[in-house]
Amino acid sequence: MSSPRRLAIAIDLGTTTIAASLLDTATGERLAMAGCLNPQRLYGADVVSRLEAAHASADDRQTMSALVNGALADLVKELLGGAGASPADLTGVAIAGNPAMEHLLLGQPVESLAFPPYRPLFTAGRTMTTDELGWDVTVPAMVFPLPGGFVGGDLVAFLFGVELACSRVPSLQARSPGPESRVFGPRLFLDLGTNGELALQVGERTVATSAAAGPAFEGGNLACGMAALAGAINRVTIAGDRLELSVIGGGTPAGVCGSGVIETIAGLLQAGVIDGTGRLLTLEEIPSNLANRLEEMAGQLAFVLYRDARTTVYLSQEDIRQVQLAKGAIRAGMEVLCERAGITFDAIREVILTGSFGAELSPRSLKNLGIFTENMIERASFVREGALRGVERALCAPDGFDRVAHLAESIRVIPLSGTPAFEEHFLEQMNFPSLHDA
Repeated sequence: MSSPRRLAIAIDLGTTTIAASLLDTATGERLAMAGCLNPQRLYGADVVSRLEAAHASADDRQTMSALVNGALADLVKELLGGAGASPADLTGVAIAGNPAMEHLLLGQPVESLAFPPYRPLFTAGRTMTTDELGWDVTVPAMVFPLPGGFVGGDLVAFLFGVELACSRVPSLQARSPGPESRVFGPRLFLDLGTNGELALQVGERTVATSAAAGPAFEGGNLACGMAALAGAINRVTIAGDRLELSVIGGGTPAGVCGSGVIETIAGLLQAGVIDGTGRLLTLEEIPSNLANRLEEMAGQLAFVLYRDARTTVYLSQEDIRQVQLAKGAIRAGMEVLCERAGITFDAIREVILTGSFGAELSPRSLKNLGIFTENMIERASFVREGALRGVERALCAPDGFDRVAHLAESIRVIPLSGTPAFEEHFLEQMNFPSLHDA
């Protein structure tokens, strides 16, 4: 009789989307992928809305827990079925999310997160079995540690996935000689999701924070926004008077996801259709044929990306404002981290970006929006599924969760809420850079 396969499931529990993968832990091979929208979105698109709902009603909090656990259990079935595997082949599950998502997953009270000083009820990783979460599969489950505040297990997983754990924890360097033990120059890590998380590594120190970017970077709360699923416009190129669109899965566009939104705004800034204050110019102010794409939609000016007899996909003036707020929060968080670490932006040697955008973002687009500086463009790289890959790495490494725990304990969290420096930088960074004819 052959021995069962040694499989495990990694889960990135995002505010907007959930991603899961099935792994062969012996080889590290990813056997299957699955994903879905987070069903808790019924209670709000962002973390704050869900915390408010969970605080106001214990029944709603338990419903949110049941909803997300039901979705995770369904993903497990989908992954196992697609790979021709059975629950007997599973050795474990690991889950990483921001503090709000992990608290709601476990059905924990959220008052400590919803009110100052905004601290999680637990910081160490949690271990349990999946039947305790209400799943109909019983295997060991590991929930990632939470460094504090709104800096969560998803950021820890992202950092662990890019080998920060071994490079900066002295007790691990002796066990992990070779490339992972080298000391890096200052590195900035950005996870641009609904709960935007940032970390800055300088020498042996890592400081991290969270900026409430809202769901705009993932297509949420926008007039025609959607998650990075089939039908979403995920790439937009503005060449002269023409638009070139790419749609996930091909076919007719149903909406626009985060990467499409960012590229559209970056292109319109470059083309002089949006000014530095974020205002869509009027038809009379735009000399090119792009003006023909401006229309009034729902009482406000909008830029039409696609139209047919049944569908119109557009970016409204309010959508642009939402992206402005998100980019202002992220850039202000970056400024605060650099100040706390005592370095300038020019000192950053590497920028590593991840997020559920729908496409690999161009560093130039992020510079056009004002998130990156010119010097960051050549130093930036994009990691697909950054948090998920870190969870996978922890599952496959013999001492993976010990190393994850060491990493989480080493991170110093810098709170931004109510911080004068953050508020000052946020106001400074609200406008877009001036790009037209640059």
